[in-house]
Amino acid sequence: MSGATPASLGYRWPAEWERHRATWLSWPHNLETWPDALPAVRATFAAFVRALAPHEAVEIGVADDAMEEIARRAIRAAGADPDRNVRFHRYVTTDAWCRDHGPIFVVKQDGSRALIDFGFDNWGRKYPGWELDDAVPRHVEKILGLPRFACGVVLEGGGIDGDGIGTVLTTESCLLNPNRGAGRTREAMERVLAEFLGARQVIWLGDGIEGDDTDGHVDDIARFVAEGVVVAARCEDESDPNFAPLAENFRRLASARDARGRALTVIPLPMPPRIEAAGQRSPASHANFYLANGVALVPVFGGASDARALAILREALPDREIIGVACTELVSGFGAVHCVTQQEPAGS
Repeated sequence: MSGATPASLGYRWPAEWERHRATWLSWPHNLETWPDALPAVRATFAAFVRALAPHEAVEIGVADDAMEEIARRAIRAAGADPDRNVRFHRYVTTDAWCRDHGPIFVVKQDGSRALIDFGFDNWGRKYPGWELDDAVPRHVEKILGLPRFACGVVLEGGGIDGDGIGTVLTTESCLLNPNRGAGRTREAMERVLAEFLGARQVIWLGDGIEGDDTDGHVDDIARFVAEGVVVAARCEDESDPNFAPLAENFRRLASARDARGRALTVIPLPMPPRIEAAGQRSPASHANFYLANGVALVPVFGGASDARALAILREALPDREIIGVACTELVSGFGAVHCVTQQEPAGS
């Protein structure tokens, strides 16, 4: 579609905690991403399906019959039924990061929905083969028959977080990075967010966490859990490279206002202990959780911070069952729960 912007037509980007019709996944298959952990990562995806399917539909992209059978076996092994509230769709992807390559859904007050198709180029062309993943929103358009608004600006879903009323969290290190394209000023990017997602207030954080190859996605750092309430990662070890940037981001959130002019309640969320894979730090963060109907899937990593993070999120999200999902193998590919999921809101 072209011409009028989504916001001018009455569309808005709903908060993740609003009612979903479905969660979209791209089934993991790339051995370069998980050279030693692909079977474990597939088991983790199957655990997502087991947790999600009782509450909402699960839509899974697979390349062919063979990949679908692999997914079905994993889902059955996890104790779930791959024929119950689960659908498989044929399209080829290079990798599994559906948060970044999938469409972002917007809704109107009357319940009608549309897709926003931002450009995707593997986080500033860090890796080859992004063209297949960049096409995923067009596949979803054909499957669902919804309007699609194409935006030539490169922007990944993990780089933004919203509260459903026009407040958007993002980072300067990612959204203003020239590796995503020229002319990425604050003003230009705020205009894009306003026109396509209905943003009225953009809260700019600084840098992301060490090991994050996306240049600092906000979904590892700070997340809305309700209107006016944000959980934000805090590092307690002053010798850790994450200590200073996370402290600065927390300071910015403490002085920020949402789209209605309200100060935010900012809840600190502990960072997990350092995790490495192949001699490189993994971007492990409990903030990379996913909010679905009735449940929150929270990455845990086997350290002392797991129980504290789960307790904090139980208090912040009292209407949801908080489910910890082991993500040490998944995050070795540089992402966790939120990075591989994309919510489709319920419509009319």
